Order: sequence, then C-alpha cells, then structure tokens
Amino acid sequence: MSGDTCLTTTLCPAVGPKPKTCSFKVGSLGNKYVRLNVGGSLYYTTVQVLTRHDTMLKAMFSGRMEVLTDKEGWILIDRCGKHFGTILNYLRDDTIALPKHRQEIKELMAEAKYYLIQGLVDMCQAALQDKKDLYEPVCNIPIITSPKEEERLIESSMKPVVKLLYNRSNNKYSYTSNSDDNLLKNIELFDKLSLRFNGRVLFIKDVIGDEICCWSFYGQGRKIAEVCCTSIVYATEKKQTKVEFPEARIYEETLNVLLYETPRVPDNSLLEATSRSRSQASHSEDDDGFELRDRVRRIHVKRYSTYDDRQLGH
Repeated sequence: MSGDTCLTTTLCPAVGPKPKTCSFKVGSLGNKYVRLNVGGSLYYTTVQVLTRHDTMLKAMFSGRMEVLTDKEGWILIDRCGKHFGTILNYLRDDTIALPKHRQEIKELMAEAKYYLIQGLVDMCQAALQDKKDLYEPVCNIPIITSPKEEERLIESSMKPVVKLLYNRSNNKYSYTSNSDDNLLKNIELFDKLSLRFNGRVLFIKDVIGDEICCWSFYGQGRKIAEVCCTSIVYATEKKQTKVEFPEARIYEETLNVLLYETPRVPDNSLLEATSRSRSQASHSEDDDGFELRDRVRRIHVKRYSTYDDRQLGH
C-alpha cells in the first residue's frame, strides 16, 4: 500500500521512537485506509467503516478523541486483537456469524462492550442464552467406564448416589419369559427417578459390572443399601435366570438415601434410623463391635424352585 492511501502517515506522521497522539478529521478521506495495531494484531480498514455506527471507534476516528500512533504510523489500540476482525465485519455488514463455542462468544461480547457496539452485544447475549438452553440439559447421567471412575464419582459427590447396574450379557442361562420386560421396567424406573430427584441425587449407570440387574444406594461416600433383582429358578428340569422388578423396594431405598443430603459429618442417629430394617433376631454378641458405618442392607429377591429334583423316597 502506498503512503498517500494511509491516513496515519498523511495526517499524523510519527517522529521519534515514542508513540504520539493526534486527532483525525475525516472530511473527504473517509474512504481511505488506516492501519491499526490492536494488541499486536495488524488490521487495514477505512475510516468510513470505523465511523458507520455510534461507537467508541467513531469517537476515535471522527476527531472527538485522540489516538496513539507508533513510529511507523500504526494506530495503537490497547486491546486483545483476537476478535477485532469480527468487530470490523459487524461494522461493515451489521451482522456476523458468531463463534460456535460459548467461551469465544463471551470474549467477543467483552470486546463489543468495550467498543460500545450495542447491537453486537445484544447478538452475543441472545446466542449465549440459546446455547445455555441447548447445551445444558436438565439431567446428566454419568455412565461408569471403570471401577476407579465409579469410586471417584461416589467419593467426590456431595449428594446421595443411586447406581443401576445392568448387563444382560452376564447371564449363562436362558431368561424366563418376563425377564426382559422386568429388566426394561428397571431401566425405565431409573430414568423416572433421575428426572424426579435431579439436583438432589446423583444417578449413575454401570453397564460393565458383574451383575445382570442390581441397584446400589450410597450416602456420604459409603454404600447404604443394595437391591439385587436377579435369581436362578428351575423350570422343566433346567436352570433359568429370572429378573424381578421390586418397584416398591427401590422407591423405599431411594427415599431413604435422601436422608443423607447433609454435610459429611458423623451422625450415628441418622445411620441408626436408616438401619432399623435389620431384624432384631440377627443381633448377637458379635454385633456389639460392629460399627454402624459398615452396615449395608442387601435386599435380594426371593429364590424359589418350581421343580422338585429330589429322588423318590427322600
């Protein structure tokens, strides 16, 4: 670009190594190019573009504000130049394609606020609201990929935890006729509970465990109860796997685990209250040294046999 097409060298020649200030008078030179150094990023544009909207840039390049130039005639603007090209495009066209990522939109909005470009600020705010509604779902369900990940999730959670383990491929026998339906009912109940108690309970899924269908309930980082939904039954002289759907028991344990919406401090009365389902007959002298924090209620479906394989005469 030749010297006579650059307003900075014509209107405000730089003398000496130190930056100097000058005022722009647009007049008939509005279609001439200026050279901008925005935080080390270099841009060429016209005064006409910079003064199209009533912004801080218009004040700078219409003579109302002094501008700073370096020894080579570049106009210095002490801002990050990452999004200044987008700023210029908006000044030219009154619209732009916003960045895809929220962080970049926030950065662009900060620059638009600095340059007092209200139209661009409004665009960024509307886009951020849309992205919040689109990319922040009401309920997030982590899926366990390893035992270590499960341990970290449970230990770091400040909420009670409900885990559903289901892995249909773990079975080595055939399933009973209604087992598939019951497995699906367990999964559907998990989804309903996760929506109902979202924000109060952390729900996680495990599809790599050793059980076929099993619920686990955690409070303050430790397991409180477990509901196993599978059993082995006999029919027509062969073993089959049966999947149960103990809906009432699952609801009960989910409500029990809500009692642990408290800070992680020792609370023996709370632990005692949630452990009373243990039968009084099970207590013995050995239980005296059994700490409450080690108790886990394990509820398994009743195992039964529909085929009597005992020999005659017995």
